[in-house]
Amino acid sequence: MDRPDDERTVSSIKDTRTRILEVASRLFHEQGYHATGIATILREAEVNSGSLYHFFPSKEALLVGVLERYIKGLEPIVLAPAEGATQDPIERVFALLAWYRHGLEMTKCTLGCPIGNLALELGDSNPQVRDLIHTNFENWAKGVERWLEAAGDRLPAWIDRTQLARFVLTAMEGGVMQARAAGHIGPFDDAVEQLRAYFQALEETAKG
Repeated sequence: MDRPDDERTVSSIKDTRTRILEVASRLFHEQGYHATGIATILREAEVNSGSLYHFFPSKEALLVGVLERYIKGLEPIVLAPAEGATQDPIERVFALLAWYRHGLEMTKCTLGCPIGNLALELGDSNPQVRDLIHTNFENWAKGVERWLEAAGDRLPAWIDRTQLARFVLTAMEGGVMQARAAGHIGPFDDAVEQLRAYFQALEETAKG
C-alpha cells in the first residue's frame, strides 16, 4: 500500500509535467515554436532544467508532448462545448466556429489556431510532428463529420460527409488566417457567412 508521501510525490510529478506542457503550449501559440526558448519555458513554468529534461529530453520532444496534449484535449475542450451548446447537429458546427471567433476577438486577431500556426511554421521539418499535426486536423474533421452524419436526411444523400467536414475545417482555418492578416474579424465572419449560406442551400436541396 502506497504511503501518503508517495502519493504526494506522484501528484507533484504529474503537476510539474502538466505545468510544463501548459506553459509550452501557450508560449508556442503566442510566440511560435522557434522563437520560444527553453529558458523562457523554464522561467514561466517555474521549474529547473533538470525537471524539464526529466520529462522531455529535447525541445522537439516537448513539442511532441504539446501536440499529443492537443489531441487528448480536442473532445473535452473544443468539441464538447459545441455539443453542449445545442442539440441541433448542424448548429453544432456553427457553435464550434463561434468558439474560434471568440478566441480571435479575445486576442484582437493576434493569435490563430495553435495547430494551424504550427503546421505553417514547421511544415515537413519532422515526420512525427507532421503526423501529430495531421492527426489533430483529422480528429477535428471527424468530430464535425459525426455531427453531419447525425443531421441525416437534412443534408442531401449525395454529399460526402467526410469531404464536407474538411471543407468546414478549411473555412475555419482560412478565416482565422485572413482575420489575423487583416487585423480584424471581418474575413472570418465572411467565411462563416458563406459557409452558413452553403449549408442552407444544401438543406433546401435535401427538402426537394
